[in-house]
Order: sequence, then C-alpha cells, then structure tokens
Amino acid sequence: MATQTSKLSVSTRTEKGKGAARRARREGKVPAVLYGHGTDPQHLHLPARDFAAILRNNGLNAIIELDIEGTSQLALTKQVDVHPIRNYIEHADLLLVRRGEKVTIEVAIVVEGDAAPGTLVVSDASVVEVEADALSIPEQIAVSVEGATAGTAIHASDLDLPEGVTLIADPETLIVAVNEAQAAATESDADAAEGAEGEAAEAPAESE
Repeated sequence: MATQTSKLSVSTRTEKGKGAARRARREGKVPAVLYGHGTDPQHLHLPARDFAAILRNNGLNAIIELDIEGTSQLALTKQVDVHPIRNYIEHADLLLVRRGEKVTIEVAIVVEGDAAPGTLVVSDASVVEVEADALSIPEQIAVSVEGATAGTAIHASDLDLPEGVTLIADPETLIVAVNEAQAAATESDADAAEGAEGEAAEAPAESE
C-alpha cells in the first residue's frame, strides 16, 4: 500500500489565464487548483521541481500534505496535464481529502508471469477504478498469467484486490485475455487482407 505522505510548500495565485500560466512556468511553478468537500476552489502555485519529484516517487495518486502559506491541507493528485512534446507539467488538479476518507481512483494494472507456450497475452485495460482509503492507495494491482492457457479471460471481478480496496469498475470489464498465438496472427493477416481488398475495390478504374 502507498501510505507515504509527501510535504510541499505552495503559494496562492491571483492571476489567471494563459499568459499568467506561462509566466509561472518560466519561474519554475506549476499552476494548480485545489477543490473538494464543497469548498471554494483554491488557485495555487506548486514548485515544479519538487512536485515532479513527488510524482516520480509516488505515482499519479500521490497524497500530498500542502503547506499553503502556513495552512495545512491534505490533497490527492487527481489530474496532471503534461505538455505532449516538451514533457513539462502544465497544470494540476488536486482533490482535498481527509484522513480516514475513502476516495475513488484509477490504479495501474501490472501483468506478471508467463502464459502457456503458444499463447499471446493481450492487455485490454491498463488501469482499473477502485475505492480505497486516501492514505492506503495501492501503487498498482498485479494480474498473474503464469501458466494461463489459450482462452483464459481475466475480468475486473477476478482481480485480487488488497484489503480495504473495493472495485468500482464494471465487474465484467476485460483486463487481460490469453489467446492462441497462431490464431491471433491468422486473424491479423485476415484483417489486413480484407483491408487491402476493400481499398482495391474502392480505387477508381484506370481509363484506357
């Protein structure tokens, strides 16, 4: 379980808009919003380097003890927007939480083990939505395919969840499928052939 709480000193921000956000990022700050429990949203500046380090060490479901100019607040990182090319944090949404409170989050799925020879393991879902204590959020949920034979299907309801964690996702959500490798390759070849035939049928005939 991920129970470690990171501390971060932050400041409030009054300026809004793209121009203000760009200036903040040049100064090494990440614009953020803290909301929850019916309170008015608080607009904050987070120290970019320290915040990035917390995410690297704790993942996207990090619990942070914020020091907002002398006032302490506990927050969960709810959403982090990263620039698609330059890979810096553009903005963050933080959810106000309390000790002992249950929160709904998405936790990463990790596939472990080797399926039976001649099979192909297909991951259908990379995350699963669960409910957990805010201070006991699992870093990941492992799915074992060790020795699994072709035709094996693991659904959300089959997951071995840690104690105190409740499934929120649809129990029928397919997480991992184990297919026959040869059949999977044949189906892919057939799909490619059908696509090529369709393109040829749609191509205009050359004039003589």
